Amino acid sequence: MAEDSPKRRKANFNEAETEVLIEQVLKHEQLLFAAGPGRASAGQKRKVWELIRHKVNPVAACPRDVEDLKKRWRDLKRRDRSKLCRLSQGCGPPEPPALGLLLAPEELPPGPAPPA
Repeated sequence: MAEDSPKRRKANFNEAETEVLIEQVLKHEQLLFAAGPGRASAGQKRKVWELIRHKVNPVAACPRDVEDLKKRWRDLKRRDRSKLCRLSQGCGPPEPPALGLLLAPEELPPGPAPPA
C-alpha cells in the first residue's frame, strides 16, 4: 500500500535551519568551493557536507539529507545573485529588506532625499 501512495514533499526550510546552513557553509567555504590545485577531494567535500547535515538536523523541522542542503544552498545563491543583478544593473527596484541582507550600510546606493 505504501508503494501506491504519492511521494510527499518535505517541509520548507525554517529560519533556524537556513541560518545554521549559511553559517556552516561559509565556515567551510574554502574547502567546499575552492578551485585550483589545492582543492579538496570529493571524499573530503562529502565529509564536510555530512558534518553540516549533523549541525542542521537538530534544528530542522524534518530530517534533511546532504542533497537537500546542497539544493537549498544553490537556491540561496541564485536568489542573492538575482538581487545583486537588480541592484547593479537597475533591473528594477530592489526590495528594502534585501538591501540590508546583501550590503553593509556604507555600500547602499544613495537613495532619494527624505521628504522635508
